[in-house]
Amino acid sequence: MRVLYGIQGTGNGHLARARALVPALRKTSIELDFVLSGRAREDYFNMELFGDFASYDGLSLVTERGRLKAWETVTQNSIRQFMHDCSSLDVGQYDLIISDFEPLSAWAARRHRVPTVGISHQCAFNYAVPKVRGYWNSSLIMKVFAPTAMHVGLHWHHFNQPILPPLIEPLKSGRTDGNKILVYMGFEALEEVLDFVRPFTEYKFVIYARVEQEQQLGHLTVKPLSHIEFHRDLQDCFGVISNAGFELASECLALGKKLLVKPLAGQFEQLSNALALQALNRGTVIETLNKKTLGKWLCKPCHDQIDYPDVATALAQWIESGREQSLEELADELWSGIDMPISFDRRFGRNLLPGIVS
Repeated sequence: MRVLYGIQGTGNGHLARARALVPALRKTSIELDFVLSGRAREDYFNMELFGDFASYDGLSLVTERGRLKAWETVTQNSIRQFMHDCSSLDVGQYDLIISDFEPLSAWAARRHRVPTVGISHQCAFNYAVPKVRGYWNSSLIMKVFAPTAMHVGLHWHHFNQPILPPLIEPLKSGRTDGNKILVYMGFEALEEVLDFVRPFTEYKFVIYARVEQEQQLGHLTVKPLSHIEFHRDLQDCFGVISNAGFELASECLALGKKLLVKPLAGQFEQLSNALALQALNRGTVIETLNKKTLGKWLCKPCHDQIDYPDVATALAQWIESGREQSLEELADELWSGIDMPISFDRRFGRNLLPGIVS
């Protein structure tokens, strides 16, 4: 079976998911090619796993200072170039297209009637998972952005839906440094992040950002983006401050790290992720870089780890077998082996309550 794996390059969560799934796929008889879009090729890092991948501008979100810029997202994406790339992408040679919210491969497959499977957190929103009220335009874009025939959704809890546990790389928590806090807020201005954490001198903050080289600023360490180094720091940190992306939060839940998240304002997925974390009592949500809430959160203990199963191997075998097993059966099998230290509070509703420290 020959498969084209399309990966959304905006942010690093989609790539992190692929880094978990690709090694399992390569243990099967499947032949893999990759197409990435949403970021300039030179802006990717630690990409050895994907070999000579194809790269396109594709479509991506425009953000500024932690807020989605809806109008700029529409006007600054070149639909004409996207349609040209879509028509030129040769997908007829593939037996299956896997899309992790990657629009170019999904739309090209639709045009040439090649079977498609979406494997992403975004696919979970086709089901009754926690979703914030409103933001109809953002939720509509999510549905049409990268359409596939089958939706394999991933989430932190099953919510009584046919969705799968998070797809993450195998992680082992090292000896925890109770004063070490890992920070990755890719949608925020670095100076604002530094100002946010600087007053708390009794803690060591390791901050990942788009810088050329490491900087030591007293109790603050700023590091350039690195998949390998980041996960080394994740293993022994006490807590994580981030935006409300799915993949990093999944790793934190698996390792038992406490979470402080600031969802990207105006972005349906991140706001809904923050809602889910609150409803599961597994994250503190802030709307602004509020130092008072940060101070309270720093004093909180860690959480119990969640022993998520090997979703990558199960998915790889499911794909190789021709997807004969129903998605409902696959989901039941994977969730049945988890002793869940979290429960979903359905009474929480659909409104975020920022500032509640949990």
